Amino acid sequence: MLLASIDQIPNKDFEVLGLVQGNTVQAKDIGKDIIAGLRNLVGGEVSEYTDMLKEARQVAADRMINEAEKLGADAILGVRFASADIVNGAAEVLAYGTAIKMK
Repeated sequence: MLLASIDQIPNKDFEVLGLVQGNTVQAKDIGKDIIAGLRNLVGGEVSEYTDMLKEARQVAADRMINEAEKLGADAILGVRFASADIVNGAAEVLAYGTAIKMK
């Protein structure tokens, strides 16, 4: 499955199949939350949350791809990610784009 942030593929015709999306809500366990909280006091990257969000983006993208495959898509254009805090230590990540079928 081709994923692209662009809205067009130069010199290619395609049929638009529709919007596809995938999301997840991820949280770290209490032990990693405590470590992240301590790291937050001294500054620097909070790698526990960096890893959590990286994993969440992959899960959301995989779910978006699954939706596109059900439509018979070859690619997803205009891919975007959005995130929001749900509660302290948990975040929702949404992946979305336009599923297309190449002609």
